[in-house]
Amino acid sequence: MLAEIGQIALILALFVSALQAWMGLHGAHIEDRRAMVFAERGAIAQALLCVLAFAVLAYAFVVSDFSVQLVTANSHTSKPLIYKFSGTWGNHEGSMLLWVMIMALFGAAMVLFGKTLPAALRARAVGVQGLTATGFLAFLIFSSNPFTRMTPIPENGVGLNPLLQDPGLAIHPPFLYLGYVGFSVAFSFAVAALIEGRVDAMWARWVRPWVLLAWSFLTIGIVLGSVWAYYELGWGGWWFWDPVENVSFMPWLAGTALLHSTLVAQARGSFIRWTLLLAITTFSLSLVGTFIVRSGVLTSVHAFAVDPGRGIFILALLILATGGALTLYALRSGKISHGASFELESRESGLVLNNVLLVIATATVFLGTFYPLVIDAMTGDKITVGPPYFERTFGPIMAVLIVFMAVAPLLKWRADSWRRIQKTLLIMAAIALPVGLAVALFGRSVLGGLGLALAVWLLAGTLSNYGRKLRIAADKSTLGNLFKRFTLLPGPTHGFALAHIGLALTTVGIISMAVWADEDVDRLKLGESVSVAGYEFRLEDVQRAQGPNYVSETGRVIIERNGRRIGVLNPEQRMYPVERNNTTEGAMQVGAGRILYAAKGDGNPQEGWVISVYYHPMVIWIWIGAMLMAFGGFVSVADRRHAYASRKAAAPQPVPAE
Repeated sequence: MLAEIGQIALILALFVSALQAWMGLHGAHIEDRRAMVFAERGAIAQALLCVLAFAVLAYAFVVSDFSVQLVTANSHTSKPLIYKFSGTWGNHEGSMLLWVMIMALFGAAMVLFGKTLPAALRARAVGVQGLTATGFLAFLIFSSNPFTRMTPIPENGVGLNPLLQDPGLAIHPPFLYLGYVGFSVAFSFAVAALIEGRVDAMWARWVRPWVLLAWSFLTIGIVLGSVWAYYELGWGGWWFWDPVENVSFMPWLAGTALLHSTLVAQARGSFIRWTLLLAITTFSLSLVGTFIVRSGVLTSVHAFAVDPGRGIFILALLILATGGALTLYALRSGKISHGASFELESRESGLVLNNVLLVIATATVFLGTFYPLVIDAMTGDKITVGPPYFERTFGPIMAVLIVFMAVAPLLKWRADSWRRIQKTLLIMAAIALPVGLAVALFGRSVLGGLGLALAVWLLAGTLSNYGRKLRIAADKSTLGNLFKRFTLLPGPTHGFALAHIGLALTTVGIISMAVWADEDVDRLKLGESVSVAGYEFRLEDVQRAQGPNYVSETGRVIIERNGRRIGVLNPEQRMYPVERNNTTEGAMQVGAGRILYAAKGDGNPQEGWVISVYYHPMVIWIWIGAMLMAFGGFVSVADRRHAYASRKAAAPQPVPAE
């Protein structure tokens, strides 16, 4: 009976979302206050119904209700409880229900936290959100129903893909979807603004926190996926330019550009049309990712293997949403003001260059991801665009971006002079260049020296700008006064500094991995060893053990350096009898400056076991820096000034464009 309740909740949510879309858009058009209020209440009702449906499905997984076909196909009574619960979204249908629920929750949040916005703009945005949700609810109900019953009811389930039975994968998809779907708020408000024909700084001020929130969640989701792939897949890499990795990275890049453009739109009233276009593009790239993962056009460890029919449905949604929004943009953007002008030597110019480089980087990733798919569709030839392409194209673009990221915040709005910041730039160069030269000489790598010099350059520029805002150079008083000024600075100032410092740390990790990482693979018998970067890895023992729902074969690897033991690693191979599949569980010794990593492959006592060992310098700083970036986003969102500014600057009802 519970499955039927979930089914009914989804059907009701579909009808409510359709009414929400109609009442919001039509009600705002005819200025019907009651219709607009109905749309807002519909958004809250839709969220409650979707939460109910998701809770029912989650309960079916937790109690192993094998009368539900989805539970049978993705669960088993022997699974640990956490993986029974995460199995709710460890499949196509359940993950789409999670997507729809998050979209509905964002729609309700638009109503609850948007009370100070003009009623017509809010109603139109809620209507667009409802229209988008209607498409996905229809897809879920008619093409990917998670509540389909199964007869006869089996005694047990098939089980969950062992690669997904991991804590990292239990929390990775929800964060990723919070990012993907979070950009729908900016999309809905962009379309609503285009319908009205009016966008101003107030619009940007309200949209920016939602973009920050989505961007921060997406950053965390990407980091969790990277960490999972690093230790779970056993290949010792933090990023492989897999197509599904790329389709999560593209909306992150476009979202980063959107973040910076909303900053200019909010502060100076510029970049208005560009910001609208970026809002549409960012969410469209999220929809592209959904299509790629679920269409069956590629094979990836991250992708859901589903039939092409579902992919056609999602492609239709993508075309309707993106095509409709871009058509509206083409028709209505001419009615939107250009915004305030600015000089070449200004912060706006620096942010223009920032946006251009980020868009070029996004296009580069897009081309490298989709070119093989297009060639395959047209000719049937299978080609691969791998890391070398991205390293030669994407890397230089980001290097130029980092150079200007350190400079642009030092400039004033509208008009400035290079002479004013010349001294600061010289100090930054005096710090970065010696570091680069030292690394190039002693690290024997020009690339390493250049990369670390860029990281130090960005760090020096960020700290210089942050210190100027704190007025450290002019401070001759106590630390108490400095702390007081620290607390008085707006949250976005702190968040901006944290995000740029995080990028500098991530750059250090990426460059170190690219230049100084080392690895080796050998077949070892007990007592034999392999050396990497001055560390000796000796296989001492291999033992079999019974896990909760798997059988493991665990190696004991002793790490020594200069004859001194510095650690023990226990890499595993797990065999899951129910799923009839194996996984590799890498073992790591984590330090601030490096990770020593070992992975165990197949073998036997007579011939030995395949042992892969890695030395990864500074790799942990890739993830620490990225998490610091996400934290900076949350710090900016938490600033109470957003709410205060919205209340203070609440605008009167805008007059729709003719």
